[in-house]
Amino acid sequence: MAYELRSARYLAADILRRAVAPGDTVVDATMGNGHDTLFLCELVGEGGRVYAFDVQEQAVENTRKRLTEAGMMERAALFCLGHERMAEQVKEPVAAVVFNLGWLPGGDHSVTTHWETTRQAVDSALKLLRPQGVLVICAYPGHAEGDRERQALMDMLAGLPPQEYNVLWHKFLNAGPGAPECFAVQRQ
Repeated sequence: MAYELRSARYLAADILRRAVAPGDTVVDATMGNGHDTLFLCELVGEGGRVYAFDVQEQAVENTRKRLTEAGMMERAALFCLGHERMAEQVKEPVAAVVFNLGWLPGGDHSVTTHWETTRQAVDSALKLLRPQGVLVICAYPGHAEGDRERQALMDMLAGLPPQEYNVLWHKFLNAGPGAPECFAVQRQ
């Protein structure tokens, strides 16, 4: 199969596939409809653990249903909590943390991630990463809060010390304004 540059989400999945192994502990900071949570459950295997967070009960229910149908609910702990509270629940170093910023696909677009809580969550995620662990963030700048969040995220990540973190920014230059962008951070 040939390698294909498809989208920010495709690149995020590729990074996670390379960084997460069976038995690992990982975090889905924005569970949404559970696609990433299920993907992470597959990657960590029977001996691993996925912690997943979302502020919307509908997201938690959608994810619970998806994982139950796939027979993987026992690999995950689902929390109806904001991602800024992940450190309250996750007490061990993690191999990966994934974020998809914005709103719940198919949900209320007025309920979106906001920089104030995303900043706290990213800070927690960076502290939770084990050495060689990765933080993968898909940002969606196609709306006012998304633009603000992406710019603040860029500023924050650009200021990380290179002795401690490698930071990569994937942006499809010909995709037009508002196209999703992928940020990847690896702890040294």
